[in-house]
Amino acid sequence: MIKVDLRSLTQPVGIIRIIAAFLTCTTFSLVAKAGYQTLSYWAWCMFTWCFCFFFTLLIVVLEFTTFNGKLPFSWEDFTAAFAMLASLMCLISSIIYPTFFTCPTCDYQIAASVLSWVCFGLYVGEVVLTRRQPTGQNSGFLSTLSGIMKMLETFLACLIFVSLETKQYSGVPGLQWCVAVYSLCFIFSIAIILLTLGQVTSLSPVSFDKIVVAYNIVATVMYVTAMVIWPLYGFKKSGTRPSNCERYCWWDKLVVVTFMTIFNFVIYTLDTIYSIYLVFFVSNQ
Repeated sequence: MIKVDLRSLTQPVGIIRIIAAFLTCTTFSLVAKAGYQTLSYWAWCMFTWCFCFFFTLLIVVLEFTTFNGKLPFSWEDFTAAFAMLASLMCLISSIIYPTFFTCPTCDYQIAASVLSWVCFGLYVGEVVLTRRQPTGQNSGFLSTLSGIMKMLETFLACLIFVSLETKQYSGVPGLQWCVAVYSLCFIFSIAIILLTLGQVTSLSPVSFDKIVVAYNIVATVMYVTAMVIWPLYGFKKSGTRPSNCERYCWWDKLVVVTFMTIFNFVIYTLDTIYSIYLVFFVSNQ
């Protein structure tokens, strides 16, 4: 028998989620009305708003029907992590879309940009409310500093993938190695998040925390190589921005990948230091 929880719709977090679902739906509808663009940044923005709409609506429905209590993972951890991820995604889309796709007379695009910023504010509000819950339930992996850094690592990798073009690294072994670094680290970080969220890490015959430490060290070293190799080979042909480079120039995407690589290296370094501290110092006390 299905039970419903009306309180989930009337409490502040529930109201914020309903408004966010409506506005994200409105945002990607306005962008679709404005017209399709072939650029990967347009696809990223559309994916962001569709992704946020779908999962926000799913969370609302699952909590309203109380099915969330039957799921095999920490629901509070999942919703808190989603709110943080949605905040980051909406923030980036709110910067990218008006920068590349709006003009003074583009009414649909301007409206979508404004709504995207409102969606960002709503998800930030949800993060604040969920983190202030007095129940003490927000103690899962994704709500910890380690979990947040893992989400940041995968998020920055997504931005790198959006900025990559085949012609950038085709036929250049050094740049192909960098793409392999981005891909492998992304896959393993996602695997760690899913295994931890599914609460199956205890099945590992070796300490899962030590496996994560070893992975973080390897990933950091791999990102060091990418941080050096990508700009070295990527800007080999043109160290400065070409004069014929238009608004969506390949050179700009090289710059984006370079900076995202540096930022992700910093996150991986901090994650490595923090995980070593937790496993070899805190756990031994």
